[in-house]
Amino acid sequence: MFPYNQSRPRRNRKNPAVRAHIQEHHLTVDRLMYPLFLVQGEGVKEEVSSLPGNYRWSLELLLKEIESCMNLGLQSFVLFPAVPEDFKDKVASYSYAEENFYLHALRRIKEEFPEACLMTDVAMDPYSSDGHDGLVDEYGQILNDETLPILSKMALAQAQAGVDIIGPSDMMDGRVAHIRQTLDQAGFGHTSIMSYTAKYASAFYGPFRDALDSAPKAGDKKTYQMSPANSREALIEGRLDAAEGADYLMVKPALPYLDIIALLNQNFELPIAAYNVSGECAMLSAACEKGWLDFEKAMPEMLMSIHRAGAKVILSYFAKAYAEMAKAGKIKF
Repeated sequence: MFPYNQSRPRRNRKNPAVRAHIQEHHLTVDRLMYPLFLVQGEGVKEEVSSLPGNYRWSLELLLKEIESCMNLGLQSFVLFPAVPEDFKDKVASYSYAEENFYLHALRRIKEEFPEACLMTDVAMDPYSSDGHDGLVDEYGQILNDETLPILSKMALAQAQAGVDIIGPSDMMDGRVAHIRQTLDQAGFGHTSIMSYTAKYASAFYGPFRDALDSAPKAGDKKTYQMSPANSREALIEGRLDAAEGADYLMVKPALPYLDIIALLNQNFELPIAAYNVSGECAMLSAACEKGWLDFEKAMPEMLMSIHRAGAKVILSYFAKAYAEMAKAGKIKF
């Protein structure tokens, strides 16, 4: 027999209305950013085989996809270019070239949808013949300080195209300060920086690299991305990025690093973002395809776990699916 004054937490779970009273976290669509892949050409919509439901889009079809998302209330996008090999070189010069199809697409998107929030990617790997995020010397070493001016040229070209948020994903030391100074001096003090602060050398990036053909040609990224074994190191990266002028701090990937999201959220006033990366999404999609999980139940739970850990912004390949479910009133906890 329970004592008379025994607390009964189940009383606050007895029906949907009561459960709604005490729900601690609410993940709304305006917290989500939708990653999109851009290719050259016309009439292109190619599904990424390792990331079902996600596509490489040519510009005109991409504009229609963005319009479809906006009609669902999803208005934040991060765009990644699939750059042909012929355009790549060791110094990623195409990344800030006037004829860059990615920069052209950014301008078109902002012209068509000025109310959309558009984030870009700053790193050398999409444009580098070496496939690394930084400049590679003749001995295979990644040169940190020599990379920074290239990243800043890239960031400035993207800001000039009208984007809202610059996303340096390269993990070079000092790049946030270098980019911030370059943007400010050029009159783009209003352009935000979402720094990939704690970007881990993860096994969960495979489908993304398939989509962009951006894997390193030699070696790996462990000399600049963080070790999965480390957590306190994320605080060092966070302090540096905050001091250098970042407006958001990002953790990537999200699911295996919920503790890192919580750690940064507890230690910094800046909003914390998290990238629910391609491998995480592909893993869930594969389990649902097999019938082992229910997508409409498991996917929202996955995103809620990231939000509950402390992410104010979530980049996810499931963003549109979540928006569709939210509009249909299917998000239930």
